[in-house]
Amino acid sequence: MRLLTFLSLTLPFSYQLVSSANTFAGSNLYYAAGLRQDSRNTLLQGMKDAGMKVLRVWLDGQSFTQKGTPIDPFPDLEPSKICNGDESCYDDTVLERLDDFMLDAQKQGIKLIITMHSFNALQAGDVYGKEYGTGFFYEQTAPQQAFDARLVHILNHVHTTLGKPWKELNEYIFGFEAENEAMIGKGQQYIQQHQQWQCDRAQAIRGQLGNNSGILVLTGGESFLTESVQPDWLSCAALDVISIHAYGVGDLKTSAFEPFVQQAQNAGKKLIVEEWGACFFDTENNNCPSGNALSTDARNTNLKNFANAITGAGLAWLYWEVLPNTDPHDGSDYEIGINDPSWSTLESLAQQALEAPGAFDFSAFLP
Repeated sequence: MRLLTFLSLTLPFSYQLVSSANTFAGSNLYYAAGLRQDSRNTLLQGMKDAGMKVLRVWLDGQSFTQKGTPIDPFPDLEPSKICNGDESCYDDTVLERLDDFMLDAQKQGIKLIITMHSFNALQAGDVYGKEYGTGFFYEQTAPQQAFDARLVHILNHVHTTLGKPWKELNEYIFGFEAENEAMIGKGQQYIQQHQQWQCDRAQAIRGQLGNNSGILVLTGGESFLTESVQPDWLSCAALDVISIHAYGVGDLKTSAFEPFVQQAQNAGKKLIVEEWGACFFDTENNNCPSGNALSTDARNTNLKNFANAITGAGLAWLYWEVLPNTDPHDGSDYEIGINDPSWSTLESLAQQALEAPGAFDFSAFLP
């Protein structure tokens, strides 16, 4: 395809915008599997109205109301012990909930990213955390083999309505990633020293998907921009997309993203800003536990500046996170509820993303 070269006037490098591709927007909702029908309808309709194309969902069990959203509880996929491939051991409730959810999402023109585990669950003491902690889990062979068996189980889960395994559902699933923010509690140096863990998990996923599934393999992001893009991941054949998580104002600048866009293009990989948000409080944007509420105008200005910085670098983005209900303003409050005061601003920014030129062509994977 014909490529247009974007020349930075302020930086000594260039990257390319793909002439036939635009960016896009989406959201995250870690407890989507628990949504009741009315909340599900509200969320998906709101996302559709905003032109959002992708929703990232997790498999961690949830037992009570999340972010002000009443849910139907569901257990972890491995609720009591590490299953290690024993099919009778897994509790597929969360997978079956998402079977139903993805049908409704697809009707609204939305695909899912399936986050197959999270560091959050590991650190909180799920079956892997209890057995191996947050170190041995990434370092020893036995937990990695057992975890790969979990990934294989998920990918081969047969959809209860469609009768096909998830690994074949490219009309419903945008991508798979092994873990949300793997190793983040260990620090950047530890991540750098254990980059192979991410590629090994991607190989386990790729081994099930094959090379022509129409479904992407992503990294799941890290704490901040420079931590999210590791050199060995750019050279890992099994990975398609390097996921960026960015909340600091220094990261949320076009000039900060541009070097990584060039690196990814040079390596034949794609980038996506998989998590970002504008804090509701007047604290530092990447340290948002509590504080005084920003004015709606001030927060909307932040939303515009951050989103425009991302799309200005030719990057698609997923917001953390859109709620189907009014935001209760719990700690670490980046959420925006549909019809909250800042929803119309986020909705407009998502619509604008569809018209912005992209540095990476995702068109073959979008709804």
